[in-house]
This record gives sequence, C-alpha cells and structure tokens, in this order.
Amino acid sequence: MQKVLMKGNEALAEGALIAGCKAFFGYPITPSSEIAEYMARKFPKMNGVFLQAESELAAINMVYGGAATGHRVMTASSGPGISLKQEGISFIAEAELPCLIVNISRGGPGLGGIQPAQSDYFQATRGGGHGDYRLIVLAPSGVQEMMDFAIEAFALADQYRTPVMIMAEGTLGQMMEPIVVREPVTKFYDKPWATNGCQGREPNIINTLHLSPEYLEERNRHLQHKYDEISRREKKAESYLTEDADLVVVAFGLMARIVKRAVMEARKNGVKVGMIRPITLWPFPDDAIIKAAQTAKRFLSVEINMGQMIEDIRLAVGGRIPVDFYGRIGVIPNPEEILREILMLAEREGLR
Repeated sequence: MQKVLMKGNEALAEGALIAGCKAFFGYPITPSSEIAEYMARKFPKMNGVFLQAESELAAINMVYGGAATGHRVMTASSGPGISLKQEGISFIAEAELPCLIVNISRGGPGLGGIQPAQSDYFQATRGGGHGDYRLIVLAPSGVQEMMDFAIEAFALADQYRTPVMIMAEGTLGQMMEPIVVREPVTKFYDKPWATNGCQGREPNIINTLHLSPEYLEERNRHLQHKYDEISRREKKAESYLTEDADLVVVAFGLMARIVKRAVMEARKNGVKVGMIRPITLWPFPDDAIIKAAQTAKRFLSVEINMGQMIEDIRLAVGGRIPVDFYGRIGVIPNPEEILREILMLAEREGLR
C-alpha cells in the first residue's frame, strides 16, 4: 500500500476531513497552527467552513453552535488556548454536543515555551473547566495515529454525544513520517437532537441552564451514567513485555516510543522490564495497570512534565506496589537516558 510523507498536524487535519469534518473554528497558536493552515487551504475546495475567530473564547463558542447543527466540527490549540476555551468546553459537555478538540501541547505554566511537554495531562483528564464533566482523551504516539485517532475521535464523539480531545506533544505535531491515508468515512450517526430546522416537528432546544435543583441533579446523574459507560467500554492501552516484568514503565504519547526502545535495551542488560502505554488518558486504562501489578514489583512513570499521570498509576495500584517517577520538561529524554534510569532503579531495588 502506498504511503505518503506527512507532518503530524497535517495528518490529524486530513484525518478529520476523512471523518467528515465540515467546519473548523480556531485561533492560531504554536505548535498547533499547521492544523488551522491545512484546513484553511482545504475547506474552500470542499464546501466546508473555515473561520479564524477573533479569540479562543469565540472559537469554542462557534464550535458549540456548529456542533448543535449536527455537523462534525473541531477546533485546535495549545495549552494556553485550551485554558481559554475551558468555559466553552464545559458548556459543550453539558449540552452533549459531539466535537473534536485538539491540544498540541507546549510547556507551561503561563506562556511557558513551545518546547514539547505533556504537562496538560491534568487539564485534559480532569475535565479542565467547571462542573462535573469529563472528556474522552486520546494520546497518539505517531503520525499515523494522529490521522487514525482523528477519525476515531469523531466516531466516539457521535456515539456518546460528548466532546473528545486529542492531546499530542508539539514534537509529534511537527515531525514527519510516512503514513497510509485512510478511506473516507461513509457511515454516520443519526442526530435527531440537532438544531437543523424543525419544519414538520417540534423544535429541538439545546440549553445548559437548569434553574430547578431537581432537574440539575438529574442532568448531572445522566452525564455521570454516560461517563461510567465510557469508562467501562473505552479504556485502551498497549502492553509490551509485561507478562514476566518485575519493573513496568508507564508512558504515553511520543514518550512511549522512546521508552519502548529503552525497555528493549534493558532486557538485554538482564532486567525484566515491560511497558504500558495508555492510549486513552481518560478513561485511564487502570485495568492494564492492575493486571501487570499482579506480578510486577515496581512501576516507573516516565512523563514530559513534573509528575501528573503518576497519580492515576498510584490510584490503580492502590498502594500495593511502589511507583517511581522520572520526568523532564521542555526536553524529551532519549532512550539512553531512560535506560540509565531503569538500570539504576533496578540495581537499587534488587531487580537485576
């Protein structure tokens, strides 16, 4: 099958178009801007809508309006821009409007820098905005998955009537790899709730203001039941050499590819080490962690931040097994660096 060399951001944008995305509303911010640029070039030829809003706040509210019509719509930004969108994301989640939100992460807090980071993990996996809500969060590890996860994200969004976030490091957005371009999606979900004209029927009303405390609680319980269903059905992870591992390294996104190489080398050095790559950051694949914890003696969380996913790993193991952490910020550790950390930990804990 013929492959095409594409940049990560462009592959994600092309995946969204393959999935039937009809509108993009956004505001440029490095390192996500290529997504908007790609859509600006493509949509005029496809009868789609591209609109560069005056701000991130305006963009996310346009996503609300576009999604309410039943069309597949999206936005893309980076950490500071996602922060500005949080109120609108909360509104979209309560209104149960499917859409795709992309965070091509940079370092923080504050303006931080455009160097790669995974420090938006808390923001993504805890909802980020006000109220009791969640987002399905997918973490691609390569350019092919940037395309594939965009297609999957729209399907999940429509299936569960919820916003879905793709969170990828800035490096992954900028790097180029050969990928297989997927076939266009042809099957879509019916959306009888959409505000797309009401000739011959009662109008659909999408509203997030609930003055009755009883109805407010009913709405929140409804949403929570949905999140419970997502948590039961949509957890995804890749497990690598965990069956006999004494030490299990957990890493997501681009970091997982580097860790996998270090795991291979550690095996050659006599350490029984494996890796778990969470593919869904929420729902967090705690079942994969729990299964590995039945035989593993220790976990190591490797992240491009100061320690965030480690909290979900510790929750999963429930204090039964120690969980260590190794992280950098704005700098991606290379396989040799991770290998040194694995070997030192194994030596210290008698796992070698």
